[in-house]
Amino acid sequence: MSHNNANSLGADADWPSGWQVRRVAETGSTNADLLLAGEGGAPHHSVLMADFQSSGKGRLDRTWVAEPGTNLLVSLLFRLDAGAQRPLHQFTQMVGMAAARACTQVAGVTPNMKWPNDLLVNNKKISGILAQGAPQFVVVGIGVNVGWAPEGATSLVHEAPSCAAKPTDVLRAMLPHIASFESLTPQQLHQLYQDELSTIGQRVRVEQHGGAVLEGVAVAVHTDGRLLVREDNGAEHHVDTGDVVHLRSA
Repeated sequence: MSHNNANSLGADADWPSGWQVRRVAETGSTNADLLLAGEGGAPHHSVLMADFQSSGKGRLDRTWVAEPGTNLLVSLLFRLDAGAQRPLHQFTQMVGMAAARACTQVAGVTPNMKWPNDLLVNNKKISGILAQGAPQFVVVGIGVNVGWAPEGATSLVHEAPSCAAKPTDVLRAMLPHIASFESLTPQQLHQLYQDELSTIGQRVRVEQHGGAVLEGVAVAVHTDGRLLVREDNGAEHHVDTGDVVHLRSA
């Protein structure tokens, strides 16, 4: 496994200032590696990108595997500033919204964000996020399908065949957007996230742990990140976790 030093990717390594990006050819999981680095004192805005992950995880312990070198597989570390009082879930929201903007920027493909943080194009998944917390920091891992997608999902190249973007291009476009989101107050960021979330106003089916299924209209997102779903009989549910499916209107 080759470990390149921070910012040593050669000519294309002009990462935005304030970020320490390290890229490796292969690892088990960028999230696991960056969690360890965080415990060892890695600074705020440390970023670990891998060309291939052998043990990448998605939400609910699903595996996330991509062909080597084709997709963006990256984790970002955020130190928790006691003064900022930013809720943990907002770090994943920032990364998701930044990835959506980066897809537009580098490929002209604009994904919709599905609660909580999946990015969809034509109702097919193009990106997923997994965050893992520690007492002093949070690590947000994201996979963006750039040149390859598993069955049932999509990629930037599939949606925009003339797209010549590389995974590094997507990451480079993302980082300034994240920095700009960090300058917002938690209230401002929540409003922006809710405005951009395509789930709001949609009829949805929520598949929850234990097999429970809920169907209704997604009405809003609380400031704590929970999704408010109203059933046809008026009953309201506050959803912490679950798989949301956007249902087509009848």
